[in-house]
Amino acid sequence: MFSSKSRSSYVETPVGSTTIIGAGAVISGNIESIGDIRIDGILKGNLACRSKILLGPEAIIEGDIIANQADILGKVLGKVKVNDLLHLHGKAVVEGNIQTGKLQIESTASFNGECHMGANIVELGIEMGKAVNE
Repeated sequence: MFSSKSRSSYVETPVGSTTIIGAGAVISGNIESIGDIRIDGILKGNLACRSKILLGPEAIIEGDIIANQADILGKVLGKVKVNDLLHLHGKAVVEGNIQTGKLQIESTASFNGECHMGANIVELGIEMGKAVNE
């Protein structure tokens, strides 16, 4: 009936789960996520995600981003490191350097910084607690 195994304090995120930070929310501090994350509010800090990030059109990130994939429609003021595909949609604005495996930029998006692109350019064997700007 009861297991003798102790429960770990770490609970793995279920497959298919998405964290959502809604419009009007302002968060100060770093965010780390194993699953997908969608941000429609404001984040004043770094964002590390082992899966996919979606920044809505009103989203503002004042910090660095590390992810496996990212779709950006909002504004990023910081470095962006994406292992696979980084897609800048609509009126997206990125003010900072980009490192990505693949890059897709729509004509209405803007980017100001350096870009390094190609296979194995980004190493995402990151420890979630490790600083993004290293």
